[in-house]
Amino acid sequence: MVVFAAVVGLAMALLHGYLWWRLVRGTTRPGRTRRVLTAVTIVLAVLPTVAVVFRGQLPMSVATPLAWVAYSWLGLAFYLFLATVLTEPVRVAVRLLRRSRQDTDGGDALSRRLLLARGLGVAAGTAALVTAGTGAVLANSAPVVRRVPIRIPRLDPALAGLRIVTFSDGHLSATYGGRRFERVVETVNAQRPDVVAIVGDLVDGEVDQLRADAAPLADLVSDQGVFFVTGNHEYFVDTAAWLRHLPTLGIDVLRNERVPIRRGSASFDLAGIDDRTAAASGVPGHGADLDAALDGRDDAAAVVLLAHQPVQVEQARVAGVDLQLSGHTHGGQLWPFDHVVRLDQPVVEGWSQQGGTQLYVTAGAGYWGPPMRVGARPEVTVIELQPGQPVRPPR
Repeated sequence: MVVFAAVVGLAMALLHGYLWWRLVRGTTRPGRTRRVLTAVTIVLAVLPTVAVVFRGQLPMSVATPLAWVAYSWLGLAFYLFLATVLTEPVRVAVRLLRRSRQDTDGGDALSRRLLLARGLGVAAGTAALVTAGTGAVLANSAPVVRRVPIRIPRLDPALAGLRIVTFSDGHLSATYGGRRFERVVETVNAQRPDVVAIVGDLVDGEVDQLRADAAPLADLVSDQGVFFVTGNHEYFVDTAAWLRHLPTLGIDVLRNERVPIRRGSASFDLAGIDDRTAAASGVPGHGADLDAALDGRDDAAAVVLLAHQPVQVEQARVAGVDLQLSGHTHGGQLWPFDHVVRLDQPVVEGWSQQGGTQLYVTAGAGYWGPPMRVGARPEVTVIELQPGQPVRPPR
């Protein structure tokens, strides 16, 4: 915890240090205004650190307003940082132009520098506000429904058209839940699923804190069941308590196991494994074990795997899994973080072919941290299974 707090604190210090340098020191003269803005910058740097480090340890009456203010500011600060960095070439060009004209460093030159800095600051602030505001609207809007037909060679023709409706990354928390999550459940039910698959990171809090927000899960309607696998965030809270609570809401937790999904005499295997971080979580008995999930199965039948992180497809490919459904990435959530995600995961969102295994990564229904989505809409995905050779689904 100490190391984690130090890393978060350092990141906030660097981010806010740059913003102070450009948007406070660079736009004001020494005096009361600069001192006030400096104090405000320090407070804003501390708020996200407190919200991240002490999440789950504060009562909801304190955690909720803190999280809304801290994470909203964090998202805005990130885009303010990007926009300010993009103004640097203008600043440098003007400085070089002045040097070529041999401008003196007198009062007029100082006034011109302040005017330029303030103008660039206003431009950066406007761009950041528009971007963050749009992201906030999108993150809290109804999820889009993506319909993805997937062909599986081993699928029995009698199972053609079977619908697996999947979503991930609800991240129920102090800032996400209530009516917005009810809307996700309603969207899932409207697709008339044969199977519902929730592929991890459902919660960011304890059962006692989020019991009411998780209650809509009991309204999910599916012909053959609602299934869940853990994500990494399930291991940031009391994992065992949630794995006891979810079955009371009608959700079957798949932990390195499989169940048959049937239509008449035809069937395929639906398997689920723990998140890849489970083994290091300290929760006894947890850890991804695909061999255990597939042990003893009929190789002639198709198998669909639920695994939270796309990178787990490496084991799925070796094991001959036909299709893996994953989440975790949020589709990047805040552009340009999708490029950072690619450093750890093979796919950010959508369908791909990984050797003999098809992979679909859903962009997630909620968000983590800043209550914003830029370049990645919240999503519920309808996977429609068909027999046949794999082809790239239409976008």
